Amino acid sequence: MKSVLVPLAKGFEEIELISVVDILRRANVRVVMASLDSHKRVLGAHHIIIEANATLGELDMAEFSAVVLAGGYEGMQNLAKNDLVTSWLQAFRANNKLLCAICAAPIVLDKAGVLPREFTCYPGCEAEINMQDKHKLTQAVVTHDNIITSTAPATAAVFALEIVEHLCGKERTKALYEELQMPTLKDYLHTAAY
Repeated sequence: MKSVLVPLAKGFEEIELISVVDILRRANVRVVMASLDSHKRVLGAHHIIIEANATLGELDMAEFSAVVLAGGYEGMQNLAKNDLVTSWLQAFRANNKLLCAICAAPIVLDKAGVLPREFTCYPGCEAEINMQDKHKLTQAVVTHDNIITSTAPATAAVFALEIVEHLCGKERTKALYEELQMPTLKDYLHTAAY
């Protein structure tokens, strides 16, 4: 069974974190939400409290296939200044393991020195990224080598499905796509008057 680490930092974007955890678990992926310190109850950006399964310091890196970072500006800042998060990201990059970041979290990848040349993020967050030799794309999800980035809360489900495809294959992803009723969004998005 594949295992995914989701670090849980105060100020995380709830939709992004919960969508990823939920969809990965539906795909029978083991997901461990790990707090950055001994406080397992972590407050999100919109005042929703999530309880972590573990603390990051007590986990063994070798047990995991991927790391997924949720956005949220404060959450991103807390992830970026955590040395243990940085060491996990650098070790995963060195071992060609899957790294995933959504919304503001690609900034964390950049600060750890692992953001690829092509990526996406929440509009404006690129101002905090060293853009030398990098190109921000406007797609909902961008995959470059073993790194997946995505733009915002609205793209969390497709971001999660891209992660499922990398970990579990196209067949499982297609089944989840149908189960989640993703095809119904096509009609809605074409008719919504926003």
